[in-house]
Amino acid sequence: MSKRGLSREEKRIRLVEIFHESAEFYTLKELEKIAPKQKGIVQQSVKEILDELVSDGLVTFDKIGTSNYFWAFPSTAGATKRAMLDKAKAEAEAVEASIALTQAAIKAATKGREDTPGRQELLIQLQTKREESDKLKSELEAHGAADPVRYTRKKDATAIAKAAAQRWTENTMILWNLAKNASPDFDDSMMRSVLGIGEMTVVAALTLAGETWEDL
Repeated sequence: MSKRGLSREEKRIRLVEIFHESAEFYTLKELEKIAPKQKGIVQQSVKEILDELVSDGLVTFDKIGTSNYFWAFPSTAGATKRAMLDKAKAEAEAVEASIALTQAAIKAATKGREDTPGRQELLIQLQTKREESDKLKSELEAHGAADPVRYTRKKDATAIAKAAAQRWTENTMILWNLAKNASPDFDDSMMRSVLGIGEMTVVAALTLAGETWEDL
């Protein structure tokens, strides 16, 4: 039966032990030779585990000349772990404070909204009114042109258009009379041609203005 390989955590612990037990400085190549013999860590995983320990602050390294040297002392590891513990405690306290604030906000928001029989009755009434409102809106949309709002808008627009038509009719009649009085040889057919209107249009305009064809 084959021997079980080391877990990742076991490799981390054993690699740190090399530094703590010897209190020496090592290069990567030296560790790749020592770790398999002393701690049973396969050479191929030494660099990866070492990089993790450096990232976690459990191993320190510095470049001296052309080589990188690694080291770790028990006192440094203890200080690093204490710093990590202090950070974790501060984060936990911040989370607890946030939870307390959230709970207080929820309590304040639900004040006066307790699930009492009176509140339930009001909610039922509100829902009934909303349903009635939706029903009336649907019926109003079904009537289309009979919508009183649309009818009022159309009525107002018609009044504005009628007023404009009367105003321009009066202007046309004034222009017609001025032209007629200014020229003894006034030709109504030529005038209609200039204004771009037909004989029936003139009759309609005269009717709106309260005059007749003979008045011209």
